[in-house]
Amino acid sequence: MVKLMVGHKGSGKTKAMVDLANDLVQTSDGSIVFINKDHRLMYDLKYRIRVVSMEDYEFVNNVDEYIGFIYGIISSDHDLEAIFIDSILKYSNIGLKDIGGFLSMLDKISKAHELDFYVSLSADPAELGDAIKGYEILNNPA
Repeated sequence: MVKLMVGHKGSGKTKAMVDLANDLVQTSDGSIVFINKDHRLMYDLKYRIRVVSMEDYEFVNNVDEYIGFIYGIISSDHDLEAIFIDSILKYSNIGLKDIGGFLSMLDKISKAHELDFYVSLSADPAELGDAIKGYEILNNPA
């Protein structure tokens, strides 16, 4: 399942995602991965959560490369339960026009590999339009 946090910068999405990941790891028997733009959240997340900083993978630049990167994470951990992706629109060449296809691919991967994705999107829900239709929005992006 793909679950979203939507809203403009400064609306508390990252903190909410960190809290959600930290809560989930307490009850999870599997692995949790948190993908972030940089290393700044490393000490905010519980030690059992694997933090991946995209600064270390500078050549992942588009949707296809990002999906391949996610497949690499999945193939290296058969106990994976959830992947958190923070602010995908801020650190890749992924724009609003790409979000519908990206979320659709994540949904297919989620079903095939029985894992959940939590994705934060720094945009107004109106800007995202139909791209987020059908996905659970975890926050109130008012």
